[in-house]
Amino acid sequence: MEREVFRIEGGVPLRGTVAVSGAKNAALKLMAAATLTGERCRFDNVPEIEDVRVMAGTLRDLGVVVDHAGPNRYEVASGDVEWLFVPLEAAARMRASFILLGPLLARFGRVIISNPGGDRIGRRPVNLHVDAMRALGAEIEYRNGYYFARAPGRLRGGDVVFPAVTVMGTENAMLGAVLADGHTTIRPAAREPEVDDLIDFLRKMGAQVERTAPDIIEVEGVRRLRGADHRLIPDRIEAGTFAVAAAVTGGGVRLEGAPCENLGAFLEVLTAIGVDVACGRDTIEVRGAPPASGAYRACDVATAPYPGLATDLQAPTVVLLTQAAGESRVHETIFEDRLEYTSELARMGARIELLDSTHCRIHGPTPLRGAELEVGDLRAGASLILAALAADGRSTIRGAHHVHRGYENIERKFLELGARIERVAEEVAAQAT
Repeated sequence: MEREVFRIEGGVPLRGTVAVSGAKNAALKLMAAATLTGERCRFDNVPEIEDVRVMAGTLRDLGVVVDHAGPNRYEVASGDVEWLFVPLEAAARMRASFILLGPLLARFGRVIISNPGGDRIGRRPVNLHVDAMRALGAEIEYRNGYYFARAPGRLRGGDVVFPAVTVMGTENAMLGAVLADGHTTIRPAAREPEVDDLIDFLRKMGAQVERTAPDIIEVEGVRRLRGADHRLIPDRIEAGTFAVAAAVTGGGVRLEGAPCENLGAFLEVLTAIGVDVACGRDTIEVRGAPPASGAYRACDVATAPYPGLATDLQAPTVVLLTQAAGESRVHETIFEDRLEYTSELARMGARIELLDSTHCRIHGPTPLRGAELEVGDLRAGASLILAALAADGRSTIRGAHHVHRGYENIERKFLELGARIERVAEEVAAQAT
């Protein structure tokens, strides 16, 4: 039995240019939205990542025609879909499979969908999605790990009121409402750029959906939608990850196709720490300070729904804060248990105290040293790569498959910046049964 690992020799300042890939968190929702019509939908700038491949496979299992028409291009045609069942296997591999609840229920009037899995970062309940569909008139029962959903006749417009901001809940509500009978109001609606990208695509399809206030989305349901072409927005999380790579290694990186306007809170944090950041029309240039120079300043940060600091950029930020002089405090407000990876950073020499499941304290700067590390989830995995690139010596990072879920050609991009990184297969002893 084999598993993939990263082997990294740290201590090299990264320099060069990175082309930012299309947004993972947009791609999966757009592919789901394509099931709202029987006509062909075409997507460009789709990242070549594992989660996209899993979503494509899940759609094919439903009877949807999914063509990988070329690099970063997918075409989706959802004609007669009869097998309206999303199994446990798909849900366990990717939590975002639950985004199919809204569009399949809206167009076909029924779906059976498994309770999802995804990254192991605390409770990520789907009850908000289920309650949103019920607010639109759906009848949903939960039995033996599956949601059995049906919409007698047609979903009906209504008021969807979430107890807290939920990105995928907002998207599922929209995807259900666009074919519903009547008017729907969604509040508080998530404000993430990927949500607005989905709105843009739905409007190309003929949907009547509009953000009428920063946290309110209104939808007037229509009878049918048409196919459309769409180019995905750049991935702000990937851009942020490579920005930290430049800063933490003391290098200089230019990010092309970078969504500067979508990274306001994160770039403010980098500037507060002391990183030199310059934004162009669609570029970001990051120049880091030499390691151990003491140029970086401690900073207290807290994640928040957009336009606040993205939870997916919390872990990269923590890696950078290990090199900042003084005491930094980090508050993860979105997901509990998303600080578990800090124990791996501590093994590298970082002085991090985990105060509880959502708070940690960092004392810096501390030299990082190579270590044997284990990846627990996607964003933590990318952050351990950043720490290994900045560390003295060799690191081995197991669980590379988590990183490939969300980053396109990450090792190739790092290699082009001068990193000493390789992905290799490692033999794992089979467990006795």
